[in-house]
Amino acid sequence: MPLHLIKLAVGCESVRELKGWVAERMRTAKKKGLPQRHIHITRMTPKRDEELLAGGSLYWVIRGEISAREKIIAIEPFRDRDGIGRCRLVMQPKVIPVLQRPMRPFQGWRYLAPGDAPPDLGSVGAGVAEMPEPLRRELRDLGLL
Repeated sequence: MPLHLIKLAVGCESVRELKGWVAERMRTAKKKGLPQRHIHITRMTPKRDEELLAGGSLYWVIRGEISAREKIIAIEPFRDRDGIGRCRLVMQPKVIPVLQRPMRPFQGWRYLAPGDAPPDLGSVGAGVAEMPEPLRRELRDLGLL
């Protein structure tokens, strides 16, 4: 069973905005002739990389809620110009909305067990996926979703 990571999407206000960021990065990569993959750089390298690469995803927390995920395809440790160890989390450039769930703030990234990961929004039902984010949030808060 794959393991996942969870991380705050600092400065991001919505899944739509996250999709826009990723799309812009892909346009820039294409113009530069680079591979079409989304990279997020972290300070710490995950030790459980084999479990993450067995189908794991990076789940994004947006405005206090787990809201979307991207499939992790590679983990690349490296040293920056100052000699400090860093890690590239390489993901497929496809943002997949998930059924939102509240999440408290934290620093860095955390492991997320498969059983704790929210389901993809598309798997919940076609009508739910079509609803605007604020409406889904309100229905969830009322216990109806």
